[in-house]
Amino acid sequence: MSDYLILAGLTVIMGLTLVLPFSAKCVEEDLEIFLFIMGLSAVAISGVWSVALLKEALKEPLAITAAVAVVGWLFRETRSHLRGWINALTRKFGLGPAIFLIVAALGLGASVFTAIVAAIMLAEVVTLLKLERGYEIRLTVYACYAIGLGAALTPLGEPLSTIVVAKLKGAPHNADFFYLFRQVGLWIVPGVLLCAAMAAHGITAAADDKGGLKEDKHDTNADIIKRALKVYIFVMALIFLGAGLATLAERLAAHTPVWALFWLNSVSAILDNATLAAAEITPAMTDRQIIYILMGLLISGGMLIPGNIPNIVSSAKLGIKSREWAKAALPFGAALMVCYFVLMMLLI
Repeated sequence: MSDYLILAGLTVIMGLTLVLPFSAKCVEEDLEIFLFIMGLSAVAISGVWSVALLKEALKEPLAITAAVAVVGWLFRETRSHLRGWINALTRKFGLGPAIFLIVAALGLGASVFTAIVAAIMLAEVVTLLKLERGYEIRLTVYACYAIGLGAALTPLGEPLSTIVVAKLKGAPHNADFFYLFRQVGLWIVPGVLLCAAMAAHGITAAADDKGGLKEDKHDTNADIIKRALKVYIFVMALIFLGAGLATLAERLAAHTPVWALFWLNSVSAILDNATLAAAEITPAMTDRQIIYILMGLLISGGMLIPGNIPNIVSSAKLGIKSREWAKAALPFGAALMVCYFVLMMLLI
């Protein structure tokens, strides 16, 4: 197959991957299977099938899958104590500081106990707090920004970080467990703390003890196993997709300035940022390019519900509508994008 036909085929696959999850409900509901098919197609067209790639696709999702399952079970067993912990924290520090500490802990802790589990914890916390609905929506949005940022600090946190480390583990980057923390930690940690501060601002108690948002249901063993398996398939699909689209990504990135990469990734607001990371990031990129891509993906991923895993989990469990989410998230996300862009242009 000629280079032109290969590039044309990969362009079609990339286009379908970017458009269909947002426009086709059946694809949105079975995103893992769709991405798996797209990944296999991309690998077949680009001709990069190998035993090494197959071993990588089977091995790399294991750590995050195990983390999702184990921590999910642990949290289910300890959630009965959560109300007491929240009440003790509130009595000692006050409601505002307690919310700041909870959101900061969920954001930074997501890099260890995963963004999915952090989002489940968030839904439980919001249910127990019983605050005014409008504030609870803002709290959930800011907390999901914090979780989405913090989870990217290690390959355990979310599929995006797992994929990035897997793709860059060879020369010249030689990415290890702490690679992302070294590259973007100084950008992410202040962002998590800012999100926690925003979440603690303007607290409004509920008019009655019923509160606003409520978690839909508690997890069963089947729920936890199903979630872990979906994560495994999701990460495996992204590894295939990233390997297959590497040729196309390298050609596009070579002619795109870093500032443009940052703003182009605002499309992450409507598309899962792990999918975009799998399609874009390659070992041929410089550390500067990788930082711009990652920060563009991570910030804009919080703007709309489809952009990030914690958004999807929290909104589904708490019944937050797309319009409600956008009203709270878009202004903050746009301001954050501008601030980060200016600082990165000055300091990197």
